Amino acid sequence: QVQLVESGGDLVQPGGSLRLSCVASGSSFSLSTMGWYRQAPGKQRELVADITKSGTTTYADSVKGRFTISRDNTKKTVYLQMNSLKPEDTAVYYCSQYFIGRTWGQGTQVTVSS
Repeated sequence: QVQLVESGGDLVQPGGSLRLSCVASGSSFSLSTMGWYRQAPGKQRELVADITKSGTTTYADSVKGRFTISRDNTKKTVYLQMNSLKPEDTAVYYCSQYFIGRTWGQGTQVTVSS
């Protein structure tokens, strides 16, 4: 059974940067589309960015030019580099693996505040 463990969430000032990491177990990582989603209080979970097995990336309009998703198949890890953070980026960030079915991580809190 696949497990995803996120890390890297923190409290950061506006304009700051964070890098989130998500380590996956199991043997299907390299075949999977990996994604980062976020959910702010009172809002629905939304896609932030995803990356296919071939490296094609997709970003939400709100993060284009500020966030970068990447993956390292040898480490079974997906990253989300977040720059120029804004208060509206505050949310719980979830890692997702899609291969036949979807698996979610437990989430990591990102808070952007002065």
